[in-house]
This record gives sequence, structure tokens and C-alpha cells, in this order.
Amino acid sequence: MISQFFVLSQRGDNIVFRDYRGEVPKGSAEIFFRKVKFWKEDGEEEAPPVFNVDAVNYFHVKVAGLLFVATTRVNVSPSLVLELLQRIARVIKDYLGVLNEDSLRKNFVLVYELLDEVIDFGYVQTTSTEVLKSYVFNEPIVVEAARLPTLGPAAMFMQGTKKMPGTAVTKSVVANEPGGRKREEIFVDIIEKISVTFSSSGYILTSEIDGTIQMKSYLTGNPEIRLALNEDLSIGRDGRSIYGYSSSAGAGTVILDDCNFHESVHLDSFDVDRTLTLVAPDGEFPVMNYRMTQEFKPPFRINALIEEAGSLRAEVILKIRADFSSSITANTVLVQMPVPTYTTRVSFELEPGAVGNTTDFREANKRIEWGLKKVVGGSEHTLRAKLTLSQESHGNIMREAGPVSMTFAIPMYNASRLQVRYLQIEKKTKTHNPYRWVRYVTQANSYVARI
Repeated sequence: MISQFFVLSQRGDNIVFRDYRGEVPKGSAEIFFRKVKFWKEDGEEEAPPVFNVDAVNYFHVKVAGLLFVATTRVNVSPSLVLELLQRIARVIKDYLGVLNEDSLRKNFVLVYELLDEVIDFGYVQTTSTEVLKSYVFNEPIVVEAARLPTLGPAAMFMQGTKKMPGTAVTKSVVANEPGGRKREEIFVDIIEKISVTFSSSGYILTSEIDGTIQMKSYLTGNPEIRLALNEDLSIGRDGRSIYGYSSSAGAGTVILDDCNFHESVHLDSFDVDRTLTLVAPDGEFPVMNYRMTQEFKPPFRINALIEEAGSLRAEVILKIRADFSSSITANTVLVQMPVPTYTTRVSFELEPGAVGNTTDFREANKRIEWGLKKVVGGSEHTLRAKLTLSQESHGNIMREAGPVSMTFAIPMYNASRLQVRYLQIEKKTKTHNPYRWVRYVTQANSYVARI
């Protein structure tokens, strides 16, 4: 049960506000934004997703640069409310096509109508795009995709390829194309978030993949869809499926620890040929979530070295190597490393010919940052950072520096080797041949190297 729901811009402007129960003061949005801003200005990390101020619980998630917030005075499950906020954002995006400040302001009547159907007096009714179509009647005002920056993980697939239409991730599931016709197409995204911890000598201590197969359907008539995965897919650490299906675990086998499926998925033929059968509901939904802790080849290797370089000086050498094919390019790579608290100044030295690199010393939280716009597979990159230490320096520099953490996104690459063999759609007529888009991306969840 929630009391209020509101959406704030990055400036703190109130774009959408709905008070369901009247239990929380009206100025809660300003109180929330000041608290979040205070967290950043204090040199701390981002504000936690859940916190309490004056007996009011604030829950928030950041989606496409917007803050989706819920408040309540009662004790509710934080994971329930955070999941609700994510689903509300997804439903709004399904209806508007794009999710940003401009689209929300132009479609505020539709957004309020959606909110009134999703939540009634603070209680959740439904977050299904398909169910809401029966109750929501306002038409969306479609914001031109060309005027917008690309958003979300799916937008990364549009880089480096000319086969993907510009409207791939910026279409409403309820609005028609100009002329009243609806373009028949379906998108399947395999998104993997990987967590790896390297020891100081470069060995892998822990590794895990959290993956999801997301589907977004623009098909009319709800045809039956068959999604075929690797034939050598095995579920369960012992090589046996958690559903009782047996599989031979050969050298090339993809072994998932566990997985779960959307309620619309039928598993009748899954044990025979690893095929999922479903009738896709409108909007975006996860077909399958999975987890893998088997050994896999990490996409990046990180080497970090720190050593004293005379009185009150130290030098840090960071090196990253891309261990994937040269036909693949990683985007928005960011390497971060905390340095000793008594560091006063940092000067950076990049390798000759480095292009698209940025360096920064965050003095508030004593951290160096190294950004690389693009990293081509097989390449190596090195950064040298010279630290100037204060007179109050003490202790072992090695103990007070690190670990090195890394964030990145790699389109058309997945570490688990899970593949979609084919995507088959039941044909209504001989000429009915919808567009099919299957895309992959790997993102860093927690990618850390100890020093």
C-alpha cells in the first residue's frame, strides 16, 4: 500500500504527482529531492533506493534519467514497491513509445489515466499492458524519435549497425503508424549482467551471470510464437534440468544454474528441443530469467599496479585488455579506483594516440576515473596516474588504494553463449511475414579487481 506516487526530473521538477491516501505532507516531493541531492553533495554515493525521513518511507528508482518515487507511512515490502515502480515505468514506456520528460509532459492526461487504473487508493490493481488496453482510451501523442537521445540497454544495439530501424525502441504498442497501419515486428533482447571478482594476481575468484530474455511485441492478432534456444542447453549444476529433463553435459554445453519463465510460456516441447512456445502479450515482458555460475571467459582483464615514487608521491598503472573478437566493440567503458584519502593531486598520462579517453580525479570521494568511449575487441589500453600525497600521509599505500571497478556495455556479445536458434511466428496468411529482431548485450553488474 502506497500513499503517493510522483515522477521528478533531474532538476527536481514535479512532472507527475498523484496522492492516493492523503497521509503524507504535500511537500514530500521537495523533501525527497533535497535529501537525494544532499547525499550527492556530501561526497557519498547515490542515495539508497529506500530511506526514511520524519516517519515517511521513500522508495525510488531512476529510469531514463527520471526519478520514479513512492511514499508511505506504513511498513511495506521494499522489493514489492521497487518492482511496482519499475513496472509503472515499463507500462508508461509501452504506451508512450519513449520515456523522457518531454513525452511525459505531452501525454500527462494519458499517464494519469494509466496511474488511476494501475493503483486504486494506494493498492495495486494491474501492471499488464494487455489488460490496461481494455480500460485506457486516450491516444498517445508520439514524440519524434529523431529528436531524442537513445535510452536504455536496448538502445545500445542501434550503434554500429545499419540494419536496425531508428524506431526500434521508440514505438508505442497502442499507436498506429501514419496511415493507420501497424508495422508488424517483434524484438527479442538477450541482456546479461555479469559479476566478476579478480584476485590481485589476476585469478577469477567469483563469477556469475544474471540474464534475461526480454520480448517486445508489435504483432496484431496475438499469434503463437516459437523461440528455440541452444539444443545443448542444460539446467541445473549436475547437468540435469530442474524440470526433470535430462541433458548430456558436453564441453560445449551451456549450463544454467536455474531459470524461471513468464506465465505465458508453455514448456511442452522444452525437454525435447529446447523450444519455448508462447502467445506474446502486448508490451515488454521477460520471457525467461536465468542465472549462471559456471566458469566463463570474462570480456575484460584488468591489471593494476601501485607503487611509491619517492617522497610523498606514488604512481598507479591501470591496464585493461578486451578478450573478445575484434568485430565487437564495447561502449561507455568506465574504470574507477579509490586512492588514499591523503591524495591531494593527480596527473594523468595516456598512451600515445589514445582517442575518446577522459580522465578525472574526484577529490570529494578520492577516486580516479578513466572513461573510454569505445574499446575494440583484442585491444589493450593503459593509463598512468601520478599521485601527489599530503604531508599527513601514513600507512601502506597498497592497503588504502583500490579495488578497481569497471562498468561497460558490449552489444552483440553474450558471455554465457546462450543463443536464439530461431524465432518462428505462426502465419495468418502467406504474405504475413513480420520483422524479427534478435539482439544481445552484456553489461557489467559488479566487475572488480583487487590490488
